[in-house]
Amino acid sequence: MSTDAGRAPQDLPPAHAAASSRVHLPDPATSAAGGAPPAATADEAAVRRAGPVRRFLARNPRIVDAVVVAVYLLPALAGEVLPHLLLADAGPDPVEQGAVLAVVLLTAAALWWRRRAPVRVLAATAVLLAVSLAVSQDTSGVEIAGVLALYAVAAYRPASTAWGCLALLNVVAGASLILWLDVTAQGAAVVSATTSDSEQVHEVSQLQTLVVVEITVLVLSMVAVALGTSARGRRLHVESLLERTRQLVLERDQREQLAVSAERNRIAREMHDVVAHSLSVMITLADGASAAMARRPDLAREALDQLAETGRSALADTRRMVGVLREDGPASGAGRRPGALGGDDAPLAPQPAAHDIADLVERFRVTGLPVRLSESGPPLPDDVGLQLAVYRIVQECLTNVLRYARLSPRIDVDVARVDGSVVVTVDNDSGSAGDAMVGSGRGLIGIRERAAVYGGHVDAGPTPTGWRVRAELHRNGEGRA
Repeated sequence: MSTDAGRAPQDLPPAHAAASSRVHLPDPATSAAGGAPPAATADEAAVRRAGPVRRFLARNPRIVDAVVVAVYLLPALAGEVLPHLLLADAGPDPVEQGAVLAVVLLTAAALWWRRRAPVRVLAATAVLLAVSLAVSQDTSGVEIAGVLALYAVAAYRPASTAWGCLALLNVVAGASLILWLDVTAQGAAVVSATTSDSEQVHEVSQLQTLVVVEITVLVLSMVAVALGTSARGRRLHVESLLERTRQLVLERDQREQLAVSAERNRIAREMHDVVAHSLSVMITLADGASAAMARRPDLAREALDQLAETGRSALADTRRMVGVLREDGPASGAGRRPGALGGDDAPLAPQPAAHDIADLVERFRVTGLPVRLSESGPPLPDDVGLQLAVYRIVQECLTNVLRYARLSPRIDVDVARVDGSVVVTVDNDSGSAGDAMVGSGRGLIGIRERAAVYGGHVDAGPTPTGWRVRAELHRNGEGRA
């Protein structure tokens, strides 16, 4: 008996073959309903640390089934059927001989389906065992088939089912043997002389035969259940490891997807800030240049120069932000000097920081906005993300003023740094927007998101004289109580 026959190979094809070791486990409901266990793949064989022979058998379970059938069929034919065929004169009549052959073949056919329906196969072998005893007064090796079927029950079904089937097999075998021995004893009593000595000898022989056969079947069936239960436990352990692996791979993929989504949102927010600011400034400069072209050509030329510079700066910022998405470039800027060119000639300059706010305000002043900047407190900590957030908040607020209140007579920008926190306040008086520009509506949302990253909050709304935006950010990412 081969323990490999009791394995329940599972079909575990990689579901993420190109990028991960994700495996797909079979539906437990299908297996519980009696579905045939499919062949195992290299993933399961690797987990089991199986050798080449076991890996081959795991991928080809029908070869194991054929071996199991041969283990029963060949000895049964050699020991029960062939002697009767070769010794026709000493053998049973043709009817009995055909019945024995039919029992052997039916038992072999039943064993072929032991994986798909082990309980039914065991029940069929128990019935065939009783039929064999009734027809030929011989088991024809069916008890061996019953033990093999019982192993399959233990390997593919719960332990309670296996032990119940063990009891059923032994009850059927014992009852059949008792009936057979009783019939044999009655026939022997008619032929033999009725002496007390012969009766005692016959009773002893009958009891010995019953005990030996029943103990043999009981021991073999218990060994089969033990081996099958062990094989099932190992298989379930392997399945749990594979399921755990699958869950870990899924969690990893989900984290990657969340990271990709967060990066896309970050790039979208940066693109909004850069493009909205730059285009607003460029449109204002273009309008100013057009208005001053006839009367003040020098001012128009200066505005056009500023327009071109703003466009080049916006293009460089855009290329820098989306350049990391190019698949043909390095994953990072490691090993490159500041100011080096990327694959598309985009300079890899540092992101703007808090100390660039003065330059930002000056660019807005060129458009005609009366911006006043005041800063207080110690310099911001060396936190690139925090400095970029402060810069983008000021940029977005001034861009909104340029869009919706470009004729505002007063625009105050205050950056206060106190106790590890940064408070940005942009206050402007009411003013006409002229030809108001259409916005995306994401500006204030982006400001709130940036503040939330650093445990802060944003207050935005009208004031008696105009509009105010106040954003508070904290260095350690936690708001003050």
